Amino acid sequence: MTIEAVVNPRRDPVPVGQHVHKVGYANRLMKKKRCKRRINKRSEAKVPMALQELYMSCREVFKGPGTVPLPDDVERLCHILDYMKPEDVGLSSELPFFKTKNAVNGTQRVTTTTIYKCDEFSLCLFFLPATAVIPLHNHPGMTVFSKLLLGTMHIKSYDWVSPPSAEEPVQPSHVRLARLVMDSVFTAPCNTSVLYPTTGGNIHQFTASTPCAVLDVLGPPYAKEDGRDCSYYKDFPYDAFSDGEKELTEEGAVLDGWKRLRRQRIQRWIG
Repeated sequence: MTIEAVVNPRRDPVPVGQHVHKVGYANRLMKKKRCKRRINKRSEAKVPMALQELYMSCREVFKGPGTVPLPDDVERLCHILDYMKPEDVGLSSELPFFKTKNAVNGTQRVTTTTIYKCDEFSLCLFFLPATAVIPLHNHPGMTVFSKLLLGTMHIKSYDWVSPPSAEEPVQPSHVRLARLVMDSVFTAPCNTSVLYPTTGGNIHQFTASTPCAVLDVLGPPYAKEDGRDCSYYKDFPYDAFSDGEKELTEEGAVLDGWKRLRRQRIQRWIG
């Protein structure tokens, strides 16, 4: 497999931006190629060891749609990601993008590039200016590893109290009960976060306190044709809707942090 970096202009379910050169992403790391090609020594020398190790491990860990990595494999990927540095993907805190601490006026656009993608997994970088938001969204049938490489970010995440079945997907106007999994601020370097198809905060939102760079490993990647389209949500207080619905715990009381999520269409948030 020859791996060299390019900015992928193709629009995927999670749109891929074309402006990553603005933050200095090195066009020398990886390029999407057919999986049957072998690694040659000349290209291998250009790829940082940590990134090469991550790629090779993902090839072994992710088995395709309908599967979840085994606990030992999750630990293996987390160990690699925990020790990854910005320089492993061609970034540096000295780049002008990351030195701009104050947000400019107007909506802040998120830019992203796909480092590598196949049917089993994808490696993506997201760049968020200060105050930029990746809205509350889900990862249907996916296991996702997120590594904050640079910056400070607030992460809020939820899981469904009763996950919808494949036969009964969430309708746009339907409101479902969700429980809060995470509501915390992280500053790089920090440990990798992991979410699973039905646990770990599968529905999450990123808000950048300072300019941020995030490396995401998604297995399998978004694919609308396979039922893994990205949906966006808005959270409401539990008692915001008087629909008579009573979803209680075994003890008979609503837990703190329970919210109602409604699927919604949002304005474009990515550049």
